[in-house]
Amino acid sequence: MQGNLPPEAQEKLEELQDLQETAQKVAAQKEQAESTLTESKTALDALDDIDEDTTMYREVGELLVEAEYDEAHEELSEKVDTLEIRVEQLTKQEERVEEQFESLQEELQQMLQGGAGGGPMGPGGAGA
Repeated sequence: MQGNLPPEAQEKLEELQDLQETAQKVAAQKEQAESTLTESKTALDALDDIDEDTTMYREVGELLVEAEYDEAHEELSEKVDTLEIRVEQLTKQEERVEEQFESLQEELQQMLQGGAGGGPMGPGGAGA
């Protein structure tokens, strides 16, 4: 069916496919960041529940090394903060990509419903 499309419609369709790939990548990144954030928050909660004098170890590669409570707490808090910001950024990016996708999809539908004989739609089309 794609072979029968006018060049402008074919171009829009390719843009839609690219946006769909981008959306999938962003969703995967967001899911990973949310998962790591949940793990980090759980670890921080557990850290808050233990005595500061308790001997602790952190994983460094394949080794466990002794860690100071304050240092571990600070690093984990910073990690949680950074991950929260990352999840927010990815959520916004996901929303922008979704809006672009819907807008492009609308343009393509109008183009196909209007037929190839319609007036040319330059960049920024009617929806901009």
